[in-house]
Amino acid sequence: MVNSTVAPALTYWGQFQEISQHNADLNVAEKLWAAWYAWMQNDVLATGIMSFMMHELVYFGRSLPWIFIDSFGLFKGYKIQSGKVPSLREQWDCAKFVLLSHFTVELPQIWLFHPMAQFFGLSTSIPFPTFLTMAYQIAIFFVMEDAWHYFSHRALHWGPLYKAIHKIHHQYSAPFGLAAEYASPIEVMILGFGTVGCPIVWCAFTGDLHILTMYVWIVLRLFQAIDAHSGYEFPWSLHHFLPFWAGADHHDLHHEKFIGNYASSFRWWDYLLDTEYTPDALKRRRQNKGVSDKKAQ
Repeated sequence: MVNSTVAPALTYWGQFQEISQHNADLNVAEKLWAAWYAWMQNDVLATGIMSFMMHELVYFGRSLPWIFIDSFGLFKGYKIQSGKVPSLREQWDCAKFVLLSHFTVELPQIWLFHPMAQFFGLSTSIPFPTFLTMAYQIAIFFVMEDAWHYFSHRALHWGPLYKAIHKIHHQYSAPFGLAAEYASPIEVMILGFGTVGCPIVWCAFTGDLHILTMYVWIVLRLFQAIDAHSGYEFPWSLHHFLPFWAGADHHDLHHEKFIGNYASSFRWWDYLLDTEYTPDALKRRRQNKGVSDKKAQ
């Protein structure tokens, strides 16, 4: 536990120095973390501000390179739908919509995150969990979220739900990075449950989860979602090294064809449930159909 005998009137760096003086066993990151909560003197406010700022910086920071790539015509040879490059106007309109959604839909949820986290037992204290603990929990979250995303996303393609909710996200048949969270408020809450709710469910059953692990998970999930919407396929794309990873080529086809490839991070649900939409999958279906037709004769 951290020695909490620090004066509330101190500045942030004053708190950092006090904590450093009384807790020499902590590393720099842990001291910075403890100083933030000590300086804010309000855990709900401290977690809310940190969570929202992290989300905005990561989302728009990770989208920025793709904006430059599209705007300056870089890597044209790797653009999946080469004839559909988003204009600056489209990117700006998308950014305004996403920002509005962040402040009106996501911010209230983020503000309620700390009380909910405490209720289910998430830890905000120090020291931080070990790297190994964070790594295996994040791997589990990727698997859990992918399953949730597959079935809920597939359900959103059912006629009435598609028209009422999911159609907004498919405004761009050739996706780009900023469009990862371009969606209706209802969809944001439904699919967002996979990102936030799965770790909460894990914590409710195990009682073992630190909010830092959740932050790292959310950062990685944002990177995955933005990269999947980038519209670019490179020789160094992750799925060339991890064949079960989805990636941009997997999700780009979903936006182009409006069917199949419903999963977020992995390919196995689409493969197992025969909703994969790739040249290999189409070839496999034709072959299976040919075998079935021969048997019928």
